[in-house]
Amino acid sequence: MVYSRQTTLRESVTFRGVGVHSNSPVRMVLQPAEADSGIVFIRRFEDGSEKAIPAIWSSVCKTELCTVIGESDVSTIEHLLSALCGLGVDNATVEIDGPEVPIMDGSAADFVEGIDLAGIVELDAPRSYLRILKPVRVEHGRMFSELRPSNHGFRLEVEIDFEQSIVGRQKAVVDLDPSCFRRDIARARTFGFLRDVERLWKAGFALGASLENSVAIEDDRILNPEGLRFADEFVRHKTLDAIGDLALAGSPILGTYRSYCGGHRMNVAVLEALFADPNAYEIVEAPRRRRSGAMEAVLAAAPAFAADHS
Repeated sequence: MVYSRQTTLRESVTFRGVGVHSNSPVRMVLQPAEADSGIVFIRRFEDGSEKAIPAIWSSVCKTELCTVIGESDVSTIEHLLSALCGLGVDNATVEIDGPEVPIMDGSAADFVEGIDLAGIVELDAPRSYLRILKPVRVEHGRMFSELRPSNHGFRLEVEIDFEQSIVGRQKAVVDLDPSCFRRDIARARTFGFLRDVERLWKAGFALGASLENSVAIEDDRILNPEGLRFADEFVRHKTLDAIGDLALAGSPILGTYRSYCGGHRMNVAVLEALFADPNAYEIVEAPRRRRSGAMEAVLAAAPAFAADHS
């Protein structure tokens, strides 16, 4: 589905679970929102107070192992944002009563199912896109991430390279649209190495991690009895994370995102670099529908897609 107008949910949908890092129980409700609202988290605290935090790049305060917004008010937002972006939801209010988005099964599949049950509706307001006009690149050691102009809607080229042979070097190339997101990206789970568990626990991370919500790797074997969902599930999950982090741009992107050995830090850093250069992007309006239902060729805009994994 290609939307020329902004979208929101038809009705609310509720999720319950625990945070993968905090192990805190949480109830999260996605609510419809008006046009031009964007995605906004409403963090509700035990004392009855609440705080609104827009899901935009300038709200990010930490990117170690997950993406955190506000003053550490809500963490691990990337899987939910990936589902909203991947399915084309522009506006929603996320009411949450804990410090972390529930991890569910470690992927975005449960969020996709909930959004599909709630339904997506168009609003009476044109959709705007963020078009990349020139390359923007950030590097850190051997890692890099960059945004480049493209005629493919929103394309992601994500590459990872681990010394462990069970992961190794993997690359995913995705032209993002809802059908491909559901089919090729949404079910890819987060993963981690057993050797890192004690260190992460001491640092306050992975307290809620289990074989029910993470792919666990020991040496060169998968500990999960069911194995992998895809042969290249690791790079697909990194692509899922990138979609969620880049949704913090605030508008659907028209351009190509490339990364090598990146992660949350590099995903957010390239957005910071992009918005630091007003000549690197422009906001463009979506094609308009003619009465016949055809699209006027205002721009080569909307995500049209097929996945190509290698």
